[in-house]
Amino acid sequence: MFQAGPLHSSAVVTAIGSYVPERALTNAELERLVDTSDEWIVQRTGIRERRIAREDEYCSDLCIAAARDLTRRFAVDLSDVDYILTATSSPETVFPSMSARAQAALGIRAAGAADVQAACAGFVSALQLANGLILSGLHRKVLVIGAETLSKITDYADRTTCILFGDGAAAFLVEAAEHGEPGAFLGSCVATSGESGRHLYRTALSPSMDGVPLAASGKIVQNGREVYKWAVSEVSAGVSTLLAACGRTVEALDWFAPHNGNARMLEAICERTGIPMEKTLHCLPAYGNTSAASIPLAIDAAFREGKLRAGDELLLYGFGGGLVQAGLLLRWTL
Repeated sequence: MFQAGPLHSSAVVTAIGSYVPERALTNAELERLVDTSDEWIVQRTGIRERRIAREDEYCSDLCIAAARDLTRRFAVDLSDVDYILTATSSPETVFPSMSARAQAALGIRAAGAADVQAACAGFVSALQLANGLILSGLHRKVLVIGAETLSKITDYADRTTCILFGDGAAAFLVEAAEHGEPGAFLGSCVATSGESGRHLYRTALSPSMDGVPLAASGKIVQNGREVYKWAVSEVSAGVSTLLAACGRTVEALDWFAPHNGNARMLEAICERTGIPMEKTLHCLPAYGNTSAASIPLAIDAAFREGKLRAGDELLLYGFGGGLVQAGLLLRWTL
């Protein structure tokens, strides 16, 4: 069952930044690690390479670099940010949080800090929370980061998952709208299928889920076939539900920014929803699946290319481990 509808909002996006590690892991390199081929990977996923963090480079480093890119490009001051939310499934420390580590490195004087763990739906979930914090009147300036170092939790002996995942980070600055300016957060959708969580997981302490033994490796484990079936069916339904609840049509939508998990999956979702692939933002060929970072990385890539214009309406839709979904209809304000 989906919870979807228009949002009350007093928040707008005022700046964006991103960072990816220098090293690119190509399909040719993966051919030497596991039984696979460049042709097989591209045909099934659309991925040609993915970025990999250095051995001494961690999730918090990517968070900080993305935020610093934001400040360079938009000449904004982050010292008065009053809350930081970081979406990640691959922090190097559970606590202090990645948000707390970013707060210290960025010299932010007084801010709340919390990490959001909703896997590939994490960044959209964090944006929903940021809007709520601003709408409450208690906060006016929230830094929202999506960051992953998935290479550190990927099993490079598993040919079904190691071809997918990469590292990267991106950040949005979300601020209270100026007096009289409408908020840019137009509609929201959430849904959870926790009963199917065993199809995509990473263990911590528990050796089982609902009585089913799990691989306690600390690495990402995925039943790709089941996740694909769930995504094509349930995500397509969620997208249509959110658009209908907000009185929007596919034709009127400017851009679709889904989680960048797999090109074939995106094509199937677009076919079911009627959204043209030409309106779908993704950066899969260069970055692969970066989980919580994938949506903001794709949006920033489109922004740098000059595709996005102020006033465009974007449908952000995250989905993944949990199994969880989070959708957000956003009016672009940059």
